[in-house]
Amino acid sequence: MNKWTALRALRPLAVILALAIPVLAQTSAADIETLKKTAPKIYIACSRCDIEYIKTEITFVNYVRDRKEAQVHVLITTQYTGSGGTEYTLAFSGQHEFQGIDDTVRCFANMTDTKDEVRQGLVNTLKMGLMSYVARTPISQRVGLTFAAPEKSEIFHDKWKFWVFSLSFNGYFSGETSYSRHFWGTNLSANKVTPDIKIRLGLSADYEGESYLYEDETTTSNQEEYEFDGLVVKSLNEHWSVGGYLAASSSSYENIRFQVSPGPAIEYNVFPYSQSTRRQLRLLYKLSFEAVRYRAETIYNRTRQNLLKESLSANLSVKEKWGSISLSLSGSHYFHDLSKYQLNLWGGIQLQLFKGLSAFVNGGGSWIHDQLNLIKGDATLEEILLRRRELATTYNYFVGFGLSYTFGSIYTNVVNPRFGSVGGGGVSINID
Repeated sequence: MNKWTALRALRPLAVILALAIPVLAQTSAADIETLKKTAPKIYIACSRCDIEYIKTEITFVNYVRDRKEAQVHVLITTQYTGSGGTEYTLAFSGQHEFQGIDDTVRCFANMTDTKDEVRQGLVNTLKMGLMSYVARTPISQRVGLTFAAPEKSEIFHDKWKFWVFSLSFNGYFSGETSYSRHFWGTNLSANKVTPDIKIRLGLSADYEGESYLYEDETTTSNQEEYEFDGLVVKSLNEHWSVGGYLAASSSSYENIRFQVSPGPAIEYNVFPYSQSTRRQLRLLYKLSFEAVRYRAETIYNRTRQNLLKESLSANLSVKEKWGSISLSLSGSHYFHDLSKYQLNLWGGIQLQLFKGLSAFVNGGGSWIHDQLNLIKGDATLEEILLRRRELATTYNYFVGFGLSYTFGSIYTNVVNPRFGSVGGGGVSINID
């Protein structure tokens, strides 16, 4: 039998295979879709995550819009590290069939990581955290694990001794026929953070100028501000910390030619510091000495003062599945005159009220009775309209609120990037 005779003999088999392969492929795809329906339903609560990227990279779960429909609730919170990077804390909470199966994992992003490296690291950590739930469902038979052998280990040596330095400069210019504005600012910081000690040093300078042309007359307005902040904190245990700070500043708006303020501080956290990404209740007491030199004579006929001041603040922060709450209450006064005081209250709450409905409210206010720096004499119309000079007041406040309701399909697995993201389009360019 020659080769052509053999090929003619195999032709019926080829026809059968050609017909069978699409059927087998459809069966395999159908099996995968059936398994996908049994995959865990998860809800991700994260305001800084690339959710579409997560959906694209993690396809062995089902994503839902309503946290109450989810079998796994993932709350992702962040806090900055001493090197300027970010610590991501992923809190997994089992619901319904997975009730009682909870876990917490963390990953870190360096300050020099690109956005793509950050989201890749977050996705890898999220995959690992989901394995406890995926392993309990039939789709686990389609999931495999790989191990990447580590490179040859090297002895860790930090030549910078945990110090991190940062320098930035920014500027802004705009204008038209009758108006122009320019701004520049620069910041320099040096930080060292370890479990035992935290040192933060920062220096900044800002300058802003505006020019107005009206009836062939040009009016200019300038404002400048310089500031230095230094902080040293020593950790005592999971609840107590002590430290000291040094601040120096100069501000044309506040009538401050130069002010320096050193002092000690002590803090108590009702919750352990190790739980700080989820909840905090910190009580902070400060005692400070202020040496002030004013740019112009004040309403109290002063050009300089030496003052002693104390302050106490309470700060609450809670992040849970149902939302988050932040509250801050602080007060301070001068010892030479107890009627010179200030009280500050700020609060914010974000709630998932029920299926599809969420709301937020935030606001704050201050009772101000310690404006020792006010310039003597009346302010000009330009100073009032352009807010180039601090004016007398006994209070300030702000309020913000919002409500949103979403309904429809609870499943959000599909990612379609055509014509841009939902609600907009255009081009976005990110350079890291």
